[in-house]
Amino acid sequence: MTENREHKIIGSLARLRWAFIVSVTGLQTAWKGEEAFRQEVCVAIVAVPLAFLLPVSLTLQFILAGSLFLILAVELLNSAIEAAIDLVTEDEHPLAKNAKDMGSAAVLICLIQAVVVWGVVLASLFFKGNS
Repeated sequence: MTENREHKIIGSLARLRWAFIVSVTGLQTAWKGEEAFRQEVCVAIVAVPLAFLLPVSLTLQFILAGSLFLILAVELLNSAIEAAIDLVTEDEHPLAKNAKDMGSAAVLICLIQAVVVWGVVLASLFFKGNS
């Protein structure tokens, strides 16, 4: 392997390490400062393992778990939008309100989607068991 190639690989690993550290810092910040994120993580801690214990296909198990991880990701984006707006202005502004409301709406859509997915899967298990 050439020296230039080795340098690129080492540089790539350093970037990956740095990206991981920054991401973990973001998770810590969200955990410390965002109550909704903490609540959603607590639900995920219980529900993700439950998804893999249900007698459904592996595909459905991943869909159930993925619906919860999607909530967490969108909640992080919503929190980032809110933080950026708060950095720019503390004044009430219609555009700032719109951005915050739309971020919140994105989280709501993910929550509804997760409830529907979980509801359909659990209902199918319940009704299959009663037939």
